[in-house]
Amino acid sequence: MSEPHTTFRTAVIDGQDAYKLASGLIVPRPIGWIGTVSAVGVDNLAPYSFFNLISGDPIHAAFSPGGSGRKDSLSNVREVPEFTINIVTAETVVAMNDTAASLPPDDDEFEHAGLTKLPSFDIAPCRVAEATATMECRVNDIVHVGRESGGSHLVIGEVVLIHVADRVLDGTRINQEELKAIGRHAGSWYSNATDLFAIDRPA
Repeated sequence: MSEPHTTFRTAVIDGQDAYKLASGLIVPRPIGWIGTVSAVGVDNLAPYSFFNLISGDPIHAAFSPGGSGRKDSLSNVREVPEFTINIVTAETVVAMNDTAASLPPDDDEFEHAGLTKLPSFDIAPCRVAEATATMECRVNDIVHVGRESGGSHLVIGEVVLIHVADRVLDGTRINQEELKAIGRHAGSWYSNATDLFAIDRPA
């Protein structure tokens, strides 16, 4: 028997309330720790939980800067259409949170969070040296989603290089227990992707 439910029509509730409902339910979300660089060479690093893998052949990933809040990443990929995805793990989650601070556009989040810049191989934006894995991406498209006066932008990039620490690798397979990835929930809540279980797929 169904338990009691409350129904919300998203078109008639406050936009912030709708966001809070959705971001509290669609969990845990992977975190794209996005590195970009401006046309004048200012590095930027910011976490996005509106982020995911969207294609496998060739590999594409996307992150979504919102209509409000920090927009340095969006401005930067429009000027220099490349970005890094640094995977957030238990070892880097505190530094990731530090890079979510609202800093002036000319400030460097790498320096603010005490992180080491590592040059990428094929693109201009830097990698996080402390990250267990990083993907180098080139922007394919930037799509506006939502109301014209707000909404978000979906930045789609092709992954051209993947750097992975040897300790989590088994050929091209990732040891999930060793990776210790972090998931984003609502508010200040995160989760460790270490409480793992397996279910065999149906034939």
